[in-house]
Amino acid sequence: MTDEVGVITAGLTIATSRRPDGRAQIAIQYTGAEEWYTLTGSPAPLPPGGLAALQADVVQRVRHGGAAQASH
Repeated sequence: MTDEVGVITAGLTIATSRRPDGRAQIAIQYTGAEEWYTLTGSPAPLPPGGLAALQADVVQRVRHGGAAQASH
């Protein structure tokens, strides 16, 4: 689920980055496209495992489907 265009499907690329405020920005795009969209719920708090743990969690939830968002 994205803020800008709603649900997107197909081959996707997900990028997470740490913001100066300590939260994480999560962006998603159709693989190979130029446009990036904000994953709904982003920016999100970082879990104890940090950025890598958040990235792994988001990827798993996006693969599962069901209009995944940045946080549960």
